[in-house]
Amino acid sequence: MTRIPYETSGEPNPLQALTLDRLRRRTSMKWRTHPADVLPLWVAEMDVPLAEPVVRAVTEAMELGDTGYPVGTSYAEALAAFARKRWDWDGLAVERTAIVPDVMLGVVEMLRLVTGHGDPVVVNPPVYPPFYDFVRHLGREVAEAPLDAGGRIGLDVLESTFRRVTAGGRRAAYLLCSPHNPTGTVHTADELTAVAALAERYGVRVVADEIHAPLVVGDTRFVPYLSVPGGERGLSLMSASKAWNLAGLKAALAVAGPDAAGDLARMPEEVGHGPSHVGILAHTAALRDGTPWLDALLAGLDANRGLLAGLLAERLPAVRYRPGEATYLAWLDCRSLGLGDDPAEVFLEHGRVALNAGPPFGTGGAGHARLNLAASPEVIGEAVRRMAVAVERAGHRP
Repeated sequence: MTRIPYETSGEPNPLQALTLDRLRRRTSMKWRTHPADVLPLWVAEMDVPLAEPVVRAVTEAMELGDTGYPVGTSYAEALAAFARKRWDWDGLAVERTAIVPDVMLGVVEMLRLVTGHGDPVVVNPPVYPPFYDFVRHLGREVAEAPLDAGGRIGLDVLESTFRRVTAGGRRAAYLLCSPHNPTGTVHTADELTAVAALAERYGVRVVADEIHAPLVVGDTRFVPYLSVPGGERGLSLMSASKAWNLAGLKAALAVAGPDAAGDLARMPEEVGHGPSHVGILAHTAALRDGTPWLDALLAGLDANRGLLAGLLAERLPAVRYRPGEATYLAWLDCRSLGLGDDPAEVFLEHGRVALNAGPPFGTGGAGHARLNLAASPEVIGEAVRRMAVAVERAGHRP
């Protein structure tokens, strides 16, 4: 497997480009949910300027008044080319893709295709909280198959869960988070092949949320679920939104394995009206021309992982942190601090720093918090300082 080394991109670190004063002028959820004295390191927005090719594409669209309805396969073609270069995967067939409004709404549409009302959907907690919210809103039942102590898929647990939820011939789906949010685990080819074999054995349909796929560290290999033996019946959701900070420019792609093409073909045509045309232009530009910017970001995130580990060892040694192999999220085990099930509440109240609370991530989330690493080193340092102050003010040992 050959990866493009991000250390040689030549681009400046985008995480060091913006001042805190400038960031506080933003009006998005990250910067407007809490009062101005709170340092926000929670929701998955990055403190970066946009990649120049993205700015250029959106600016040209504005100048042309190109703000109509989306059409064509440019996004899928750009993603297929990116997949060949970054993941050595040439199996992303443009004809087996469809544009969807965003990854989670795409997940809903894929689950609607392969399950019915009341059917179980298996997830691996601790996991992205909207997995619970969207699945339940769809009228499906969430079934948990928790990760093991190392933050990896426990195949024995997964098999027992598949066996239980399909008993009596019930239909079921498995909502795979790959790479995993919040742990940053990157599932290996062997693990995914084993998952596919289990899914085939029990008749479980796999829907993979692969939104963090471009955000993999160093020599670690991202393996698309549809690329492994047995993944042919799978469905995947991909997007440039997380890697290039484009959440506000809605667009994603549903991708079908060869044996799931018929399922994707049943998706209602009107679903494709949901994505933003400007969003598709932005995502396409990011995938085609934004890799030098991405490589600089990855190098900056790698440095921030090491920085956070060192700061926690110095200021909050009781917090256990295993740097992830992907994403820009840090999963912090704060149970030894004695702050209860929701340490993020203590950090916010006593330290004025906002992290994501652990309990909404499901089983394994209590006593944990998720920290957003996509910030400047100075902001990361200030966040840990505030967290340590919060622990002291709450009357606990750091």
